[in-house]
Amino acid sequence: MKTRNFFMLLFVIAIAGFLTTSCKKDAKDEKFDSTSLQQLSKDEVTMESSFNDAVNDANIVVTGSNGGKSILSLPCNATVVTSFNGSIRTDTVTFNGLNCANNKYKTGKIVLQRDTTIPWSQASSTIQISFINLKVERAPMGIPNGNWVILNGTKTWQNVNGGLVKNLTASSNPVVFKLQGAVQATFNNNTTRTWNVARQLTYTGTYPLNLLLSIEGFGTAGGYTNLVTWGINRHGENFYTQINQAIVLKQQCGWDPISGVKVHQIPADSKTATITFGYDINNLPITNGACPDKYKVDWVKGNNTGTVFILL
Repeated sequence: MKTRNFFMLLFVIAIAGFLTTSCKKDAKDEKFDSTSLQQLSKDEVTMESSFNDAVNDANIVVTGSNGGKSILSLPCNATVVTSFNGSIRTDTVTFNGLNCANNKYKTGKIVLQRDTTIPWSQASSTIQISFINLKVERAPMGIPNGNWVILNGTKTWQNVNGGLVKNLTASSNPVVFKLQGAVQATFNNNTTRTWNVARQLTYTGTYPLNLLLSIEGFGTAGGYTNLVTWGINRHGENFYTQINQAIVLKQQCGWDPISGVKVHQIPADSKTATITFGYDINNLPITNGACPDKYKVDWVKGNNTGTVFILL
């Protein structure tokens, strides 16, 4: 009887060990399932922030105003070299330091080419904007934090309805831009991927210090619409990012997103993540005009689901 009980005890221990191992494996798998979605959301936020910063700098150079940051019409910690080939003007902007908001550290170049016979304030006017080893690193409180991306490539920048951001008042019409093209992104684990971009930027508010920027996607690929970016993520997966509710960024918050919803789709692995912006440090929606600290990621992979909050 004692021998039988002993073997029964061993059997129970073995079963318990198997179940424990299985649970641990499931938990590990669940964590792994969301890793690429979380990383994609971080990369996309970094890319979006980098593009916005580049457009703001380009606006300074093209329109000759930097919002009162200095008496010079230059982005902070940047030099500009201008050349002409007939009516084509080329401005090469070289960065080496913090931006004017002191929340991003930049090195590398952007190159702006435009036909000076067509005013930039005119509807449908375009500028070719090229990124040359433009490294943009988030720098909270002016200190780079290692969250960077290096951009190379060329995009078309179109003034959709005319007007200039520097002329915005509370009663004026919005200024709408479209940015479209492909860029090569090198992420901080040294993986390099090509991302397609189709972003509509709508500026409202009062220049120079009280602006809002609304971002929407107008790209189409893979059967998806309203795409703002698509391509291959750092894990080698094809992805599609749609904006379901316009992403709104606030100048007084260092151009961090205060609201909006986007969805990342990775169809080959049946993974999705819904990104909702506008959360405070306690994972609660921001109120009373506060600036955001985090955004929420609701992810789905098969029967597994989860929610995480990620610092901007």
